[in-house]
Amino acid sequence: MNDTGYDVLRQYFRQRLPVSDQQVAAIEALFEPRQLRRHEVLQPAGEVARFGAFVVRGCLRSFVVDDKGKEHILQFAPEQWWVSDQHSLLQHTPALFAIDAVEDAEVLLFDATFYRKLPHLTPDFPAFFHRLLQNSMHAMQKRLVLTLSASAEERYLDFVQTYPTLALRLPQRMIAGYLGVTPESLSRIRRELAGA
Repeated sequence: MNDTGYDVLRQYFRQRLPVSDQQVAAIEALFEPRQLRRHEVLQPAGEVARFGAFVVRGCLRSFVVDDKGKEHILQFAPEQWWVSDQHSLLQHTPALFAIDAVEDAEVLLFDATFYRKLPHLTPDFPAFFHRLLQNSMHAMQKRLVLTLSASAEERYLDFVQTYPTLALRLPQRMIAGYLGVTPESLSRIRRELAGA
């Protein structure tokens, strides 16, 4: 990976926090660039997580596979999203889910020391990451409520709103796996919405 990945990271933090060049350089030192091929597993389920990832290019997903072999997608992580099993990473427990690359991807990996070192770089980081965690918790709660109480069409519309760039990039079976419907049901929903 060239400097482009770090350029994206710099831009990400500068848009969200007042950071100096020295602080940005210190942040960059906490990451390891990596290229992932499509379908490459970053974190297997059941193993202790070694890394989380900031996505520079491409898309990752977190997912579980049930005892019948069916995939259930918990989250997609396109450009400038974060993805990790934080509990596994910080507590050294087996990961609840796997993370892999949906597309060829460039990521910046961070390990558990990332969370300990960031607060020493600037006092703004703890509040910033607390907001990220709150947003992540809210997104998961909203997703749970939608899964339990919304129609498949409402869940699809929420997917398009949450991931506006992914509806045309991802295979239909993955979107269906995220929504908890069959690919055939997703085709029907898309046809009905297109005709509306």
